[in-house]
Amino acid sequence: MSDNRYCVIMAGGSANHFWPVSRKSQPKQFLPADLEGKSYLRKTYERLSGIIPTENILVITLARYAALVREIIPEIPEGNILEEPYGRNTAPCIAYSTYKIIQRCPEAVIINTPADHIIDDEAAFRKDIISLLDNAAMHPALMTLGIVPTEPETSYGYIQVTGKRMGTNPVKVKTFVEKPDPELAEVFCKSGEFFWNSGIYAWKATIIMEEMKKYTPEVVSMFQGWERSLGTPEEAAFLEKAYSDCPKISIDYGVMEKTDRSWLYPGNFGWGDMDTWEAIQEHCGRKDKDGNCFLADKVMADSDSGTLLMSTLRGKKKLYAIKGLKDFIVIDTEDALLICPKDDRQYKDFLSGLGMPEYEEFR
Repeated sequence: MSDNRYCVIMAGGSANHFWPVSRKSQPKQFLPADLEGKSYLRKTYERLSGIIPTENILVITLARYAALVREIIPEIPEGNILEEPYGRNTAPCIAYSTYKIIQRCPEAVIINTPADHIIDDEAAFRKDIISLLDNAAMHPALMTLGIVPTEPETSYGYIQVTGKRMGTNPVKVKTFVEKPDPELAEVFCKSGEFFWNSGIYAWKATIIMEEMKKYTPEVVSMFQGWERSLGTPEEAAFLEKAYSDCPKISIDYGVMEKTDRSWLYPGNFGWGDMDTWEAIQEHCGRKDKDGNCFLADKVMADSDSGTLLMSTLRGKKKLYAIKGLKDFIVIDTEDALLICPKDDRQYKDFLSGLGMPEYEEFR
């Protein structure tokens, strides 16, 4: 493994995804998909530790989750958990982590990845990541890992390339597209020009900072003086000031949609962005013939279809009896019960009520 290859796992997260299992104290990236086994973060770390030297893997998260990251990845070196004082989206996150890496290795090639993906074929994933890094090392490009779409999915962003999908050679990015409606998603899939946006990127540290200075100067300016502050006892105070004044901007919106250095490497290894309960159900290995996914000790069901039922109360032999539910989410925890139609927009609108003061204890 090359010593100039680095990985940044972005584990900021939001408590609104997978509520009521996910809470402010433990967002989704720290939870296992089916409430059993390893967390998303742990699985992400293990997938990449065979490609990147352990000492070159960094996790960036909110300061209040640093101890939880240490518990999940105890082998991570001291100083490799980067603590953001506030969540400011991915552009500030990437700026901070890139400056930290430049202090160690100015010639670094970095892969940036979210912490909450599901990968079906990990061998194919590693092969594609190595190719992604190789391309980033050889060219002054911002490489993104695009996923060959298997269906007209509406919960993912898309990336259009210049020409139809062919083989595994990198291709120039034409445009980034927000989540489409079903009709447009169908057109995207049939065209052969679109990929799902995985949110996984690779680039030289120097190249991404050149592009951030050009397209997100409002972010970069917040980190002026980083050379004197990062890696010193003044780092926390420096970050508090930088993040207090820093705008919330994603790297997609801030840089990738504007730069002429954006290239895509096609990946095809079975991928899912675990952003909704529907995604959990889609990747559930226990679906019955009616598309139901029941993750509980005992379930008596009749005439139900497309429903996800998940309980955190396993081992208590609690019986769930449901009848006639079609495309519903039922999530049962010790102190909260969610029953909601399996519709992403309705679910998010419903969860907005959790911002009310009387529900603070459940966040």
